[in-house]
Amino acid sequence: MKTYVQPGNTITLTAPYAVASGDGLLVGSIFGIASGAAALGEPVETALVGIFDITKVGSQAWTVGAKVYWDDTNKRCTTVATDNTLIGVAVEAVASGAGDTIGRVRLNAAF
Repeated sequence: MKTYVQPGNTITLTAPYAVASGDGLLVGSIFGIASGAAALGEPVETALVGIFDITKVGSQAWTVGAKVYWDDTNKRCTTVATDNTLIGVAVEAVASGAGDTIGRVRLNAAF
């Protein structure tokens, strides 16, 4: 097909802030996971779909299927929708302990 460009599972974005491999990043309405390190303004290959272990708010329990949002101010995931961007759903339950700071998320790649 003449208009086909690429599969769309990854995309090269301009880092809106410094990121390390595995960090989440939000560019406009596009959320993804950096596949490598990049400084502010540098290009970074970004995964848009898949299941990832991402930093989350500690002391916040997650249930399987809970909507997960990106808190771009604090650069972490949360189940709080207010002022945050929907990025996917939790695929594993997470306890509510202060040290429970990693959550497993299936990215929705809706945007």
